[in-house]
Amino acid sequence: MTVKQLSLPELVSACGDLGIGNLGLWREPVQSYGVEETAKLVRDAGLTVTTLCRGGFFTAIDPDERAAALDDNRRAVDEAAALGTDTLVLVSGGLPAGSKDLHGARERIADALAVLGPYAEEHGVKLAIEPLHPMYAADRCVVSTLTQALDLAERFPAHQVGVTVDTYHIWWDDNAPAQIARAGAGGRIHTFQLADWTTPLPEGVLNGRGQIGDGAIDMREWQRYVEAAGYTGAIEVELFNDALWARDGREVLAETAERFVSHTL
Repeated sequence: MTVKQLSLPELVSACGDLGIGNLGLWREPVQSYGVEETAKLVRDAGLTVTTLCRGGFFTAIDPDERAAALDDNRRAVDEAAALGTDTLVLVSGGLPAGSKDLHGARERIADALAVLGPYAEEHGVKLAIEPLHPMYAADRCVVSTLTQALDLAERFPAHQVGVTVDTYHIWWDDNAPAQIARAGAGGRIHTFQLADWTTPLPEGVLNGRGQIGDGAIDMREWQRYVEAAGYTGAIEVELFNDALWARDGREVLAETAERFVSHTL
């Protein structure tokens, strides 16, 4: 998504030119290109798919909508397995229309995980609950902190359900470092993502993730927390940013790689 202006073949080619060996994929472009076709494209290029994003949206009240969400998430698990990644990132869903019941919405997430976790395990895929910044609680994700994400995840085995640590969403939370340690102790850090916080946020706030180094977040600090918690996996950069999307995709990818090196290594 950082360079969604590139087609998948263009992205794979650019990764090869820049020496980037890992790639986090989103379902929409994968489905558009074809799941098996994407798997072959990435495999033939010698790339590793780190995660697939996104599953989730479990908070509907209507039984038919809940059943449809579970079916879609099973397909997401199948897609992740086909792509060779063991991690499906979950954005859990916001409040249903007309509802103000955060507790009920979170319990419906747990109900869905109880069904989806064993299915994912059968396919060699782990579920990674991603807490989103509280500004998204109403419409996208009622899980706003790592504490809330871990309270859900710990109802299930760690090889089924863990968490996503994303700097953009948790950097403001004084409790987050302790929760990263908690997640690490339980083997539940399934992926680690970077994006910076820049202001002013754009209208709608969704596409406000800043390029690494342009904002308020100390990336090395958060990397230290995650490494101290025992995480040794890939580090992803995930940017939603209209200004970046309007630029040449190869240029943005090269810049992102340079920023990653200068701000984390």
